[in-house]
Amino acid sequence: MSWQLRFLGVGNAQAAPVLGSASAVLEQDGAPQLLIDCGQETLDAYLARYGGLPQAVFITHLHMDHIGGLERLFFMAYFDPALRGRLRLYVPAPLVPAMQGRLADYPGVLAEGGANWWDAFQLVPVSTGFWHAGLHYEVFPVRHHLPDSAFGLRLPGSFVWTGDTRPIPERLALYAGGTELIAHDCGLHGNPSHTGLDDILREYPAEWRSSLALYHYGTEADAEAMRGHGFRVAERGQALDLAAPDPEPLP
Repeated sequence: MSWQLRFLGVGNAQAAPVLGSASAVLEQDGAPQLLIDCGQETLDAYLARYGGLPQAVFITHLHMDHIGGLERLFFMAYFDPALRGRLRLYVPAPLVPAMQGRLADYPGVLAEGGANWWDAFQLVPVSTGFWHAGLHYEVFPVRHHLPDSAFGLRLPGSFVWTGDTRPIPERLALYAGGTELIAHDCGLHGNPSHTGLDDILREYPAEWRSSLALYHYGTEADAEAMRGHGFRVAERGQALDLAAPDPEPLP
């Protein structure tokens, strides 16, 4: 049994049309298990790779480069009798009211009427973690704009996905140096909401570097510059091998 994390996109909001909206898919033996985020370019990349819609999506936060594809996903799921109401959206509980206001409250989700935004999905609010397809995932807050506005995801033993964040060394100290791949937001230059290369060099010990895979950058030139400092930088469409998830017995 093999496990991979496939980067459907690696770009920041400005770079998304070229580098793809930052998102990834957990694959088991090449089959998609869970999509992380659904920005404007994500759904096209997913359909091209897997030939069908995702069965489950985890949302890290509500910026449009991470949820801009959900409107199209609504229409495709709603008009698929086999999928309507079954496509799981795992959403951190603090984000649910904002998602309701940003997406679900818009009047007339269908021109013909008779439909609610949530009819297409199975909403699963999550706090510290959730079960999906027999695996238990951990959810944790990150540092992006306001508190409790963005969240990371961990599959114990296998990978950590930071989502958009400033450095979080106190959190990653729990995982770095083990078997887990740490996919980390990083551009060549940081800002008040995102990690930059200088932040990585300052905040994280050098021995963590082998665990890191950087994504959410601005240009291919930025990626090459970060590789020049010895970092692994993810590419659009690339799949990175993962260790098998830690077994966790069902309660």
